[in-house]
Amino acid sequence: MALAYESSVPAAYRTAFIQKVQTISNRLGIDPNWLMIVMRFESANSFSPSVKNPSSGAVGLIQFTSKTASSLGTSLTALSLMDALSQLDYVEKYLTPYKGRMLNLYHVYMAVFAPAYIGRPDAQKVYETPSLSYTYNKSLDTNNDGIITVGEINSVIRRYIPAGFESVTPTDPAVPIVAGAAALFLLYKILS
Repeated sequence: MALAYESSVPAAYRTAFIQKVQTISNRLGIDPNWLMIVMRFESANSFSPSVKNPSSGAVGLIQFTSKTASSLGTSLTALSLMDALSQLDYVEKYLTPYKGRMLNLYHVYMAVFAPAYIGRPDAQKVYETPSLSYTYNKSLDTNNDGIITVGEINSVIRRYIPAGFESVTPTDPAVPIVAGAAALFLLYKILS
């Protein structure tokens, strides 16, 4: 089965791009569809390494900021001049510190957007007015109350899950925890 938004990747590099996304996702322990959905959203459906946010100046597949580019040992100019395959190396380099914490699509997006909020509850405030971060991301304030919450961000990202890919959404995190606890309890009973 094709990955989410695979047909939106320019044909000139589609095959190599998809293969690299699958390899990177495997190393990060994430569903490659999650990374495709995030990059599609961040690159305005272009999958272009040079796409630039006119407000913030962020560029590329995951909208690298100048501070982020610098922390990765590069610059916005260098990132914007790279081909998409080369920029994927920086996508992986950026996401690697969050390996093991990106348990669903929303965590992957939050790793890109505001990593301090990975796994936080929906009511958690991320940005509020007046701030530059709020201004650049005002479209995420879905109820226009001057506050962007984790839940609002998740609801916007949810709109970008294409038909047929609904299974990439997370399950209730309590289910695996309860199942794991039950398995440990059962193992304890068997061994005692």
